[in-house]
Amino acid sequence: MKTMVALIAIMLLAACSPAAVPDVTYFRLPTPTPLPHADKPLSSLPIEIAVFNGQGIYAEQALIYATTPEAGALRTYHYQLWSDPPSRALQTRLTTMLRDSGISPLVTDRLPASNQALRVRGSILRYDRIKRDQSYEVAVAFEMRVEQDSGEPLIEQTYAAQAAATDASMEGSVRAFGAAVDQAFAKFYADLAALTKEPHVG
Repeated sequence: MKTMVALIAIMLLAACSPAAVPDVTYFRLPTPTPLPHADKPLSSLPIEIAVFNGQGIYAEQALIYATTPEAGALRTYHYQLWSDPPSRALQTRLTTMLRDSGISPLVTDRLPASNQALRVRGSILRYDRIKRDQSYEVAVAFEMRVEQDSGEPLIEQTYAAQAAATDASMEGSVRAFGAAVDQAFAKFYADLAALTKEPHVG
């Protein structure tokens, strides 16, 4: 009888115990895919990359997913976070990629306003994980603006890309985010490289 009472007490305590809280996991994008390398700088002007602008949920650190294939509704994961807000991580990634490409003698994330430079401003339009049947894909889109000293836009265009995840894990989707971001940035780089070859720029 005492054993039965003890077992019942243990079961009641187990039933009342709060559910275990999942561990918070932080993700970083994989190493970027190199851009085409310029044999010599295409622009004599330094290039400044600003922190990307992220409106609404795109300003948050949580990974975002679409509840339908059409991505008409978006939600955020509670325990799956980026190690840095995408607005900062994208700035760092684009700065590194352009610097490694040799497009300019100086590519940086900060310059005095008085310095002549090409100034790159990006806004996050999409940065979503999407369920497709039994698999996942990601979609990214950025509005990119390039200005010189006059403030007039030399480039003002949207660059978008999608990539399928290799598996259903979050790690697979993070790798897909890296691939999609690099595809979008490669399209931007092509336009930026063409721009810097024009006589009035750089």
